[in-house]
Amino acid sequence: MRALWLRLCILSAVMLALGLAVTSQQAPPAKKVPIAALLASWFPNSHPDVILGRILKTYSLDGKGEPSQLQLVSVYLDRPQKNDITEKLAAEYNIKICNTMEEALTLGTGKLAVGGVVICTEWADYPLSELGQQMYPHRQMFDEVVKVFKASGKVAPVFVDKHLAYTWEDSAHIFNTARDMKIPLMAGSSVPVSWRVPAIDVKRDAALKEIVGISYHTLDGYGFHGLEMIQTLAERRKGGETGVKSVQCLVGQAVWDAAGKEYDPELLADALARHQPPKTLDEVKAAVKEPVLFLITYQDGLRASMFTLNYAVGHWAAAWRYPDGEKASTLFKLDESDTMMHFAGLMKGIEAMILTGKPSWPADRTLVTSGILDAALISRKEDGRVVETPEMGKISYTPAWEWKELPTPGNR
Repeated sequence: MRALWLRLCILSAVMLALGLAVTSQQAPPAKKVPIAALLASWFPNSHPDVILGRILKTYSLDGKGEPSQLQLVSVYLDRPQKNDITEKLAAEYNIKICNTMEEALTLGTGKLAVGGVVICTEWADYPLSELGQQMYPHRQMFDEVVKVFKASGKVAPVFVDKHLAYTWEDSAHIFNTARDMKIPLMAGSSVPVSWRVPAIDVKRDAALKEIVGISYHTLDGYGFHGLEMIQTLAERRKGGETGVKSVQCLVGQAVWDAAGKEYDPELLADALARHQPPKTLDEVKAAVKEPVLFLITYQDGLRASMFTLNYAVGHWAAAWRYPDGEKASTLFKLDESDTMMHFAGLMKGIEAMILTGKPSWPADRTLVTSGILDAALISRKEDGRVVETPEMGKISYTPAWEWKELPTPGNR
């Protein structure tokens, strides 16, 4: 009797194992979506490394984190640097390095062969415009993508890292082409998806009077981050985004002289107090050799100011005031370790768009940000002239996107 019982147990175990094997065969893992990357160069800690590297090495960049549902199958390099590591990565992860952008998208088939495209040229040594803008070839790359889409009779989602383009005209061209061709499009900065200290946001659909933000480093590359931070807050106000009426840039003593006239010094103090370590206005004035201030006036009367305060601050922070006088402020905190986990939030948004065909946040935001930056740099070159922005005044949108705090870098 015992022997029979043992045989039945063994038989049951075998049948269970076979059942599990059959189930596994019937439900194979979902196939990853192939994507192409159009890059300037891929070198350690570059934007491709901390964004696309999460496709290759999991979201924590160590092979131990959450795997991506995307597969990087091809790369085009426009301006490889001396320390480029693309060949090494291509050999390790079976990535095709292509001689043309068309080949990267078609894999030599003559038709679109990928489910998504990432354009990322940040940190390469492209020449500067007369306004001091890095002339990244985003429009040229996007137009090459569009050629393949038209020839193939179908489109795929496209992400453009940071600016849509370095000029308003090129940014509008990319945005309008994507809209007309129904290309899912996203762009922008990692700052809006980073941590916030405290973890707050502008109240959804609340009337908003003024926003003040602090930034640092370059006006073009880092100034874009600061403006994207401000726009992420501004777009939540009652009525959504209504368009930008004008932009102005002040430099030097004119920045401090504008206090109480063009911006609320209490909000500037609040933003500086969120800095790590906190800063006072007197400390900043003593340390900053040449302050720069971007002033933005929106169609509905909202005012926004962004200060670039080199030698005094090294973080992005913002403060805002509602019409009833209530104020709030927060630090946009990044992960400054080698894993730069704030880029995981950016990559999550990119992946979600490629998988669903629906942008995770509106490209309109980055269109506005790119346009504000271009107008501000024009104003700076022209001694602080107020630049009217009638085309940007026509932009209106209401974002569905909601900021959500990322896991802490140590819990990834």
